[in-house]
Amino acid sequence: MITLYHSKDTRSLRCLWLLEELDLPHALEWVAFPPQLKQPQYLEINPNGTLPFLVDGDTRLRESGAILLYLASRHGDGRCLVDSDSPHYGAMLDWTFYGESALAAPLSTALRYSLFLPREQRLPAVAEDYRAQMLQRLQVLEQVLTAPWLCGDTFTVADISVGYGLLLGEMFGLAERYPPRVADYLQRLKARPALVKARAAEG
Repeated sequence: MITLYHSKDTRSLRCLWLLEELDLPHALEWVAFPPQLKQPQYLEINPNGTLPFLVDGDTRLRESGAILLYLASRHGDGRCLVDSDSPHYGAMLDWTFYGESALAAPLSTALRYSLFLPREQRLPAVAEDYRAQMLQRLQVLEQVLTAPWLCGDTFTVADISVGYGLLLGEMFGLAERYPPRVADYLQRLKARPALVKARAAEG
């Protein structure tokens, strides 16, 4: 049984979404966020105290991008991937990591400087700069969205990775500043039954 340690709206939503896309049986272990403060016993499972954390037999994974590629490759039977000889293969890998490094990471830093640090250490100008970075990095996404998904007609882990970054931006109130194709793409992602199911599971 695959076990996913999860907290609402964190990067582990990517993994829960893919588990639903692949219809894989799994157990959810809920973790209070941030665990270092609210559930310190979680550090006995994952000393980094980060989410997600996936257990599959003897395999332990803590990076959401790696979890996406692992689940789709090991358990997906070809779903949510393109073959290595596909012309979209490089794009799938690139966008899978772009979703984290270029979109989610700046927003996470903005969240830290606007909310998670003690009040006297917060830096609103720094937080706004990181939000602006994320929005600027949507321009290249706008240029490539000429098909339904990032790999043409095939929905892949790249869409889940980038999609989480866009959902996180929406939580920040940034969606009204998304370019037109990006905004339409986000609506297609939000309509996917697997994402609807994953978000319902979050409550």
